[in-house]
Amino acid sequence: MNLRKVWGSVWSRSKCCKDPKKAIKVLESSSSSISVFDQLPMDILVKILMLVEPRDALKLSLTCKALKRLVGCNRIWIFYLKCLQDSWDSIFFAETSLRFGYPLRMVSSESEELMFVRVYGHRAQVPDSIIIDGGSGYCKFGRSKNDSPSGRSVTFLEFGNIESPIYARLQQFFVTIFNRMQVKPYMQPVVVSLPLCHQDDTESAKASRRQLKTAILNVLFDMNVPAVCAVNQAILALYAARQTSGIVVNIGFQVITIVPILNGKVMRKVGVEVIGFGASKLTGFLKEKMRISLSLHAIQTLKECYVALDYEDELSRETKEIAGTLSNERFQTGEILFQPRLFGMRAMGLQQGVALCMDHCDAAGITGDGSWFKTIVLAGGSASLPGLAERLEKELHDYLPASICNGVRVIPPPYGVDTAWHGAKLISNLSTFPGPWCITRKQLPRKSRLMW
Repeated sequence: MNLRKVWGSVWSRSKCCKDPKKAIKVLESSSSSISVFDQLPMDILVKILMLVEPRDALKLSLTCKALKRLVGCNRIWIFYLKCLQDSWDSIFFAETSLRFGYPLRMVSSESEELMFVRVYGHRAQVPDSIIIDGGSGYCKFGRSKNDSPSGRSVTFLEFGNIESPIYARLQQFFVTIFNRMQVKPYMQPVVVSLPLCHQDDTESAKASRRQLKTAILNVLFDMNVPAVCAVNQAILALYAARQTSGIVVNIGFQVITIVPILNGKVMRKVGVEVIGFGASKLTGFLKEKMRISLSLHAIQTLKECYVALDYEDELSRETKEIAGTLSNERFQTGEILFQPRLFGMRAMGLQQGVALCMDHCDAAGITGDGSWFKTIVLAGGSASLPGLAERLEKELHDYLPASICNGVRVIPPPYGVDTAWHGAKLISNLSTFPGPWCITRKQLPRKSRLMW
């Protein structure tokens, strides 16, 4: 009865005054319901707060000291954050690892800098952004407040090579994306993934990256985009897996890129490995085996493939055809990644490229414990083939000495083909966004937070 009486009292008082200062005076002038609230067990007070909206929790905190203490601590706001659409693990990773932009600075969950009541409030005020994850094969785009991309396009068919710094082509690309989304460029920040190209540490490669970066920025700022956040595609995939260090294996449309990343920075001096074939070879092989004349884009939908843990053992089994078309091709398609020479290509296998990158990371001796490169994140559409992560991990254990491969963990694409897009979504929903991550036209000559 006391609790019911208090509950009615709280609502009548919180509604009677819309002026916060007057409301506080009204609440402080009464002691009956306040004293009852203070006498309730702490777990009951927590359950009361969990039943109300965050704004109502703030109102209730004005009624007694016990509720004020609870609303002021992280526990209840962590609960409210867990109720959001984004997973709590992703929110916690982003707010503790990415909130200050680059260079990354970790924040303890106990730090005064990370009060989750402020995190909740600031995240609610973060503007909606446009996320564009472009690549040589496919592009994904959508709003940062959405669960997934709202649209996709076949980049190589519609726009050609958007990895070249041709202003007119990039302009056509971005104009088309904005039109399809029915948004005006000047209304919101844009988060764009930077393609994995020119990955060498040579002066020529640096100049090419700088030229492409400048072209992208010029196009977007000429369209009056207020702020741009541009991050390397491999780094975004790593963030989507809730990691700041590791090796990203991106199976792109034309090539496979193996990128070592330490604390959010691509370690080009250690060495980025590039294997000279990509997903187009897999789809081309499947198309040839099926003896059909479908386009490469259409063939993607016909994949019923997987990666065998033991290829020879799988080959020796009897396989049944699916819909009269697929038999051994189901696992031979993925085997191209590990044994390209069996299929007429002179290139190293995926396991060799990753092992070479790990060996370079180990030899570099950058950190004391030498474990930063032992988390391997797969990215790209073909990286989602069932069994690929398990097979790669097995091959690395067979290929590398125990001192390097012990503790190796291969993570499948956390969000499938949309992994990099979701990495950008983590950044664009940060409580500190757009501040530390974005660049404006005025800041362009003297500030560059773009990560390559």
